[in-house]
Amino acid sequence: MSAIPYLNRRSLLAGLAASPIALTGIGAFPSAARAQAQGAGLISPNVCLVTPAMTEGPYYFDPDLVRADVTEDREGMPLRLQIQVVSADCVAIPNARVDIWHCDARGIYSGYRNRGTGNDARGETFLRGTQMTNANGTTTFQTIYPGWYPGRTTHIHYKVFLDQRTVLTSQLFFPDTVSEALFDSTAPYNERAGQRDTMNSSDGILRRAGDGAYAAVQQYPEYYDAALVVGINA
Repeated sequence: MSAIPYLNRRSLLAGLAASPIALTGIGAFPSAARAQAQGAGLISPNVCLVTPAMTEGPYYFDPDLVRADVTEDREGMPLRLQIQVVSADCVAIPNARVDIWHCDARGIYSGYRNRGTGNDARGETFLRGTQMTNANGTTTFQTIYPGWYPGRTTHIHYKVFLDQRTVLTSQLFFPDTVSEALFDSTAPYNERAGQRDTMNSSDGILRRAGDGAYAAVQQYPEYYDAALVVGINA
């Protein structure tokens, strides 16, 4: 895949500016912007943004599991997650390693005694996995929509390894309108006691990440689809 011509890149960014995620709140983009992105070989119009590094958080470990489906036995709304890795000039980066990890519908991370929930999931590996990007710089994971836990808004952690020394650690986020509708209406999300104490507007990590850290989300009757283009300045 060659670099996207300057005018195409400029038009994509203009389309994004015309319907910013921060204002729509639903992770949706105009169909024209989606078509332009697809024509340029990109999976989402939130494009050409050099992704800022974010905190790894307390729950990372490498389970050495190369797999597309990370769900295991976790209940929740199925989520197809696509992450596309590109350079700062929007050239796809193949053969990059992508790790993801996130909490389940009840806010529990595998592998740890969880702070804030009191649940002990040591020895488990659910909702963790690794894949390599294809020729288009893309990986696809099958998982569930993450829940929440005290002090954080809904998110998924990821790492991108270009080599042993070049690693981006960051997080992707979901529009609150989508999360709230799901959490209010669907088990097991709506079976939890208590209320979310942190929304997108009050999450300090999301504020530092910016609008480019929101996944573009599409809802279907049986599953959700989320896509993010991750720009890396190697």
